[in-house]
This record gives sequence, C-alpha cells and structure tokens, in this order.
Amino acid sequence: MLSWPDGDPAQRGTPEEVLMRAETAVERCKDRGMPVPRAVSVVLDGPRVLVIKRFRCHRTAVECAVCAAVGWRGPGCPGHDYAVLPGGHVEAGETMAEAAVRELREETTLIARVEHVLWTGLHNDRPATYFLMADVEGHARLSGPEAEANAPDNRFELCWATVDDLNPLGLHPAEARQRLAGLLGR
Repeated sequence: MLSWPDGDPAQRGTPEEVLMRAETAVERCKDRGMPVPRAVSVVLDGPRVLVIKRFRCHRTAVECAVCAAVGWRGPGCPGHDYAVLPGGHVEAGETMAEAAVRELREETTLIARVEHVLWTGLHNDRPATYFLMADVEGHARLSGPEAEANAPDNRFELCWATVDDLNPLGLHPAEARQRLAGLLGR
C-alpha cells in the first residue's frame, strides 16, 4: 500500500509546517517513482459540499479500477456511477495548495484560496491532501478537461451534496464520506 514518504504530513505541526512537509513529500514521491499526489478542494456552502458526479464505462473490465476493486471480471465494464471532490494531480514546480486552487478553477471556474489542510489519505493508491477552501468566488460551472471529455461513457456533473447524499452518490474514496460528515457536523 502506498503512503506518504516519511509519514502523513497532516499529523503534526502548524498548518504552515504541514504544507511545507507535504510539498517536500510531493518531490520525494516523484523522485522515487511513486504516483503523483492528488490535491483536493473541499468547497462548502452551508450544509453542502461541492462534488463532481461521475459515470465511467471502460471498454473492458481490465481497464477499470472500480471493476478491479469490486471483483468484476468482465469481459466488459458495466459502467459505474460515483462522485469525487474537485481535484487532481500536482504539476511540476507546484505546491499541493497551488494545485488544489488550480484544479478547482480548471474544473469548476470557482476562484478560492486554501484555508488549511483538512486531512491526508489515499485516492486510488495516490497520496492525496484535502484542503478546506475559503473566500470562494463565482458560480460552479463544469469547465476545462472535464467539460471537454464529458461524453455518454465518461460523464461529469457538478452538484452540491449534503451529508445524506454522500453514500447514495458513492463519494470516492469512501473515507471522505466520514471526514465530511464530521466537518459538516454529523
């Protein structure tokens, strides 16, 4: 199982120290040939969180991480409905926080700043850092590569979800459901 080199950076120190260690860990992951980390934006609107509803259907079950996770052997992938929080990979020379801000803007057109690190974990075997976003400006609208790739077998839809929506939506990774429930007061 993959994890942050030198341990989870969110487990110790001030928010500034956590960010510094996370950024250093990103470089170590790249240097060691590990998966590029994922930076995730948590955008709240009262009792709701912004998610991206997804439907993905691969040609074969072998190509599909969800089919592998549930033990579906195919031959075809039946397709899967799920949701994720806005986010994506960290680009060269970019901090985790910068990636979270950039990905949020690219995927949703929203402009925001990072308030602080909420938690770290894994997303499809990639180290992931989840940031609470603040001073959010604009109206969420699907954009960027997600809007361009939007197709019947690869759908993207922005929606605001309450705690009660997270399980039916299949928010991935599942750990995020419990974390968000705590954040939203449940």
